[in-house]
Amino acid sequence: MGGFEGHLFPGLSIFFYGLYHARLISKALICNCPVQYPPRCPWSQGRWARLQQIHYVGLVKILSSFILVAQELHNIQGQFVLISKIYHQRDFLYHKQWQHLTLYATFFLSGCVDVVSQNVLPQRAPALEQGAQALSMFLILTLMVSHLEDSEGVELQSHILFIQVLFLLLLVGIAELWAPNSLRFWVMKALLYMIAGSWLIQIGFMLFKPISGYKWMDDDKNDILFVTTFFCWHVASLTMLMIWIYGFSFWWYHYVC
Repeated sequence: MGGFEGHLFPGLSIFFYGLYHARLISKALICNCPVQYPPRCPWSQGRWARLQQIHYVGLVKILSSFILVAQELHNIQGQFVLISKIYHQRDFLYHKQWQHLTLYATFFLSGCVDVVSQNVLPQRAPALEQGAQALSMFLILTLMVSHLEDSEGVELQSHILFIQVLFLLLLVGIAELWAPNSLRFWVMKALLYMIAGSWLIQIGFMLFKPISGYKWMDDDKNDILFVTTFFCWHVASLTMLMIWIYGFSFWWYHYVC
């Protein structure tokens, strides 16, 4: 995820995925139903309602992964290869770019599981989707830990905070395998996805396009300390956003649907 766009586009994808989960959990809390099978508005029922529900999230994941891969390949200068053999020596090239592509491949595979499981094994689809999410988060977390190599200062601190969110998402994903309809886990997952997405966008602005116009300094302790402060502001702001989503959903399903 090198460059500003490499942080912006994945961050937006993860953030909107968290918003989707926030909408699901709000509907489940208001209507007192299992979070994986929320009720639908009357005009959403019909012969195409199930098809629309099946493909929405999975297809968005697949489309997002293609866009992210295209953006990553567009930014690579020169011939994109895995191994270079010069003077009888083997050198791995573009290691970070290959890490990025592997991350995007997990999004693609998770989307494929969402689409295929709903069509082939609809009764087992929730378990398969949650298993795919947990596996994807494990792969992403492993790659992000390796991604910290050669990082320092502001970049290191911001990515450490991002990895902490991914670790919590992995724990929630694993716990969901045994409690798939636990509202507590779904609330935590929605919030953590939004935090991960918004913070990834914030990392892009801090490292490549600072809003203030002044570059963040790796040797300035105040800058490094404020990275954590901004992260806490993200957590507090997104918690308030979760509450607002619940309030809006309460009004929508009681007075509109």
